[in-house]
Amino acid sequence: MQNLYIGVMSGTSMDGVDIASVDISNGKITAIASDCYPMPNEIKTRLLTLCNSKQTSLQDLGELDHQLGILYAKSINQFIKQNNIDKKQVKAIGCHGQTIYHSPNGANPFTMQIGDANIIAAQTGITTIADFRRKDMAYGGQGAPLVPAFHKAIFLNSAINCVVLNIGGISNISVLIPDQPVIGYDTGPGNVLLDGWINKSLGTSYDKDGLWAKSGKVNQNLLSELCNEDYFQLPAPKSTGRELFNLAWLMQKLTDFSLNSQDIQATLVEFTAITIANEIDKLPIKNNLPCQLLVCGGGAKNPLIMQQLSALLPKWQVSATDEKGVNSDDMEAIAFAWLAYCRINNLPSNIPEVTGASQSVCLGVIYQ
Repeated sequence: MQNLYIGVMSGTSMDGVDIASVDISNGKITAIASDCYPMPNEIKTRLLTLCNSKQTSLQDLGELDHQLGILYAKSINQFIKQNNIDKKQVKAIGCHGQTIYHSPNGANPFTMQIGDANIIAAQTGITTIADFRRKDMAYGGQGAPLVPAFHKAIFLNSAINCVVLNIGGISNISVLIPDQPVIGYDTGPGNVLLDGWINKSLGTSYDKDGLWAKSGKVNQNLLSELCNEDYFQLPAPKSTGRELFNLAWLMQKLTDFSLNSQDIQATLVEFTAITIANEIDKLPIKNNLPCQLLVCGGGAKNPLIMQQLSALLPKWQVSATDEKGVNSDDMEAIAFAWLAYCRINNLPSNIPEVTGASQSVCLGVIYQ
């Protein structure tokens, strides 16, 4: 008898709904199946308009919340059917929802994910866990990143300095150094500017294999201007998102430059890689142990980013998490299946050293 949990994630890139089924039995976490279901263009366009303009109406917000709930439920039911999963064996669904605004540092900190979990629970018939971030924020945390707790559960090794790097729309790291508290935070942009720029320039959603960027040249002056952002000077814990790093931010940085589009793309690749490498260089590693950088998320499939990380971090062995048995595309969906497991079993699932919360708490709200 399996103890199945289903994790659902649609990230900053909004390129699809990632779903994974995971068996969690006797302390062992085993990924069973995974798939990705496309985000309909109409919903993606409305979400991007909302996130970029930061303006909406109550009608539009309510409709998007409802549409995403239906999309998640439909995708989950399709996934269950395709993989011949017995719903009775699924203990819970963990759905992150779609972040539309994340503001942990204001006078009134908040984060907002939409995608009505009531609809998911009703249309799948399975207990659903959602709203994972706000409990951490209620205890003074950033509400992000949450995945380091999962990375600790599967990758912590007393003989290795390990950093798990997720390059989604935003890049974040989980730092697993033996005999030290786990830390983790957002380093800055991942694919969000790369995807935004190629979409604006060529009308495509992403730069496959980094080929367009490879045709350009890095402009050092623009790179310096991009790196001149207060976020990179902030100490951890910290988190960020489209609220800061977006196309409007990039266009403002480009004001005094006249460059061809592929040179800008090449510079953005370098910007993503160097802001990650700068943070990893600061880490208090144990010099007598090997250093391993495990990469997941869409950026793990960009050979240009991976090459630059290897060049910038000669001490570190850089590889995708696939080499450790975890598909780099599935990492966050698996993590939210694990977070659902923690909630069902009333286990703490944040790390205060990572988020800045005053204590460990059990994350997520149960919808039945």
